[in-house]
Amino acid sequence: MDNSGNHQDAVVPPVEGVAGGGTAYGWNDGIHDLSPLKGSIDPTQIPTRHLVHVWCMPSTANVGPQDMPRHLEPVSLLAARNERESVQIAIRPKVFWGHSGVAGTVQVQCSDLCSTSGDRLILGQSLQLRRVVPILGVPDALVPLDLPVSQISLFPGETAALWVSIDVPSAQPPGLYEGEIVVTAIKADVESPGQSLNKAEKHQLYKELKGCLDLVEHIDGKPLDEVVERVKSVTTSLRRVLLSPSFSEFFADNGSVDMMDEDAISSLSVRVKLSLTVWEFILPITPSLPAVFGISDTVIEDRFGVQHGTAEWYEALDRHFYWLLQYRISPYFCRWGDGMRVLAYTCPWPVDHPKSDEYFSDPRLGAYAVPYSPVVPCNDAVKDYLQKQIEILRTKTHWKKAYFYLWDEPLNLEQYDTVRNMASGIHALAPDARVLTTYYCGPNDAPLAPTPFEAFVKVPNFLRPHNQIYCTSEWVLGNREDLVKDIISELQPENGEEWWTYVCMGPSDPHPNWHLGMRGTQHRAVMWRVWKEGGTGFLYWGANCYEKATTPSAEIRFRHGLPPGDGVLYYPGEVFSSSHQPVASLRLERLLSGMQDFEYLKLYASRYGKDEGIALLERTGTYIGPERYTLEHMPIDAMRGEIFNACRS
Repeated sequence: MDNSGNHQDAVVPPVEGVAGGGTAYGWNDGIHDLSPLKGSIDPTQIPTRHLVHVWCMPSTANVGPQDMPRHLEPVSLLAARNERESVQIAIRPKVFWGHSGVAGTVQVQCSDLCSTSGDRLILGQSLQLRRVVPILGVPDALVPLDLPVSQISLFPGETAALWVSIDVPSAQPPGLYEGEIVVTAIKADVESPGQSLNKAEKHQLYKELKGCLDLVEHIDGKPLDEVVERVKSVTTSLRRVLLSPSFSEFFADNGSVDMMDEDAISSLSVRVKLSLTVWEFILPITPSLPAVFGISDTVIEDRFGVQHGTAEWYEALDRHFYWLLQYRISPYFCRWGDGMRVLAYTCPWPVDHPKSDEYFSDPRLGAYAVPYSPVVPCNDAVKDYLQKQIEILRTKTHWKKAYFYLWDEPLNLEQYDTVRNMASGIHALAPDARVLTTYYCGPNDAPLAPTPFEAFVKVPNFLRPHNQIYCTSEWVLGNREDLVKDIISELQPENGEEWWTYVCMGPSDPHPNWHLGMRGTQHRAVMWRVWKEGGTGFLYWGANCYEKATTPSAEIRFRHGLPPGDGVLYYPGEVFSSSHQPVASLRLERLLSGMQDFEYLKLYASRYGKDEGIALLERTGTYIGPERYTLEHMPIDAMRGEIFNACRS
């Protein structure tokens, strides 16, 4: 697979109104079809490779509609257990065989990934397929496709991209797993593959069914746990057989479909070979870096028409919370008050509700926000409410994950004093409580030092002892990584003080951030930067903070005055289909990849030291500084490969 990402030797026109570059728009350096087909085309009679280009791209590539083709090569990936790895498949029509403005239709079929020992990564569980949908013309939304068979409409002169994700369970046996994704050009009115099996297909089904029989034929006298495992394995295999394209006419009541025979499909299709090496390392279920991300409850209330505090409101927040945990982030819900005062809470239920313990004890949660005042109006005064919460939470083992987030970016002496007074009340009830404050400057009406940066560095001394987590903007540093030492030198880690960072409107291109239109490696580099600089936590202000709408399916509009994509990392599923599940962005997936890279680097540093870890980042060309990181994917694979070779048992 050509995993170099977007070519960098061409001048790439920027996307109007979008930060960053590298979106692959506008050049023409691909593979050209020198003998285009003429006249009426029957895709059932012509190899698919003559009708479409199919090629693969890494997860950091922004594959836009004007991307030009490349040669198709097998995909080879590496993943630890409890890790997600992704790759993209690009498809571009060469000719027109469709109708009504559609160049043509292709059918995409997936299979399980199997090892030689019979272990599987199961389609629909570990293996997911999503279509990349542009937002403001930039590839970003990942809309789920049907499995095991989907149909994709292709448009003249446009490249479509599919996002393939593989989630490796923590208990998955290490080894090499192989499978394929089959792309077949079809007639527009074809709805399912044919049912006539060739010899190879019959042999495969025979092996699957015989394997099931072998597993359950001799279970008499076997230990119960072994019997259970065998039955589970047989169930998995039978499910795969029943969900195979051979039986797709029974997936839904589609009736009989006139389709080419399977022998023709085998010879005419384009087959994308996919292999994944799973190694022994298990990513910790609790992220090593607590990354807390805000979810606006008012945005959910407005768009989904749920009233604050109702059963429907709790259900909506619950759905968002558990969906976001898969991205190794710790969600907190929030609403802003006067100025930049923020009510931040991870669990909407009262602290004495069973759901509270369920949320806070979830091992995937790295940190949780405790609300300073009632989330849902009640009869308790703020002080009584706070005391009750703290008294209960301090008896729990998960109390060490708790923090209070009271104010977002205080600017003047009055706001800083408000933070100190609120924190003082918390610490009177719990001296070991952690208060987090985000900031990018000291109080502007009472300078703490002669220069803005010196005043910024002096904030810890000004807030102490009322603040424990000093969460600073990466924008303040610019490209001066050496300034990190000045910040850290002001902290007292021996007294439990921590340094966290955040990104929002800034920093802007070329620094790492999650704005729409930035390079894929730029998105992923946010966490490389955190790891290299030594931050012990990370905060992002909002993942669903788009403009107000009052229907779930309303068009997504980014907030005026913010860089496109800022504050929006996922979309409501109703915008794209009837699904109620949120739709991830490319940027959210790359955030996850960065969080996983953080675990790789932490493992490497635990064996060889932090300096060697930094040397590895720089030696492979993955990340040197906020303006010097790879623009291509290959160095990322090189870095991960070196860690794999150095740290595998």
